[in-house]
Amino acid sequence: MIPMLALIGLVVLIVFYVIAIYNQLVKSKIIVEEGWSGIGTFLQQRNDVIPNMVEIVKGYAGHENNTLIEVTKWRNRSAMAGTPGEQNEANAGLNKAMLDFYTVSEQYPDLKANTNFLKLQEDLAELEEKINQSRRYYNGTVREFNQKTAVFPNVIVANMFKFTAQEFFLEDESAKVAPKISF
Repeated sequence: MIPMLALIGLVVLIVFYVIAIYNQLVKSKIIVEEGWSGIGTFLQQRNDVIPNMVEIVKGYAGHENNTLIEVTKWRNRSAMAGTPGEQNEANAGLNKAMLDFYTVSEQYPDLKANTNFLKLQEDLAELEEKINQSRRYYNGTVREFNQKTAVFPNVIVANMFKFTAQEFFLEDESAKVAPKISF
């Protein structure tokens, strides 16, 4: 009788332990989703600012059509991205297109003095900083979640309930290389 009670007690402890791990993983996944939502908010705001900048530049440099088309294309891909991987790709393309965009805008002194354009540039810079802050937060939550799903005995519970590692939101590779400036 005592061995049977001990066995039942052990099974109950294991069940409660599995439930505790499961709840921990669910909470971590919710925090990851909340972090991604924060990035999404700032990406949407950035995507709302870009068309206004494109319209202003069109007025000054309408013949620079390829650059404007590239910015619009990558902005749309960013808006439609649903996963961190898709967003990483769209973000890299948009960053490159925006560099070309700013290069074009530098060729027009009247545009550089346009107060609306300057305000939009300022807004975009602020949004990029907020995106960076959100990216750091999100990547921290992903790191914690991925660690929780990878360690024993959590990995057993994670595999049982199909918790998979989450993707990091990567910085643009070109951000690691200092720009070359020549006069």
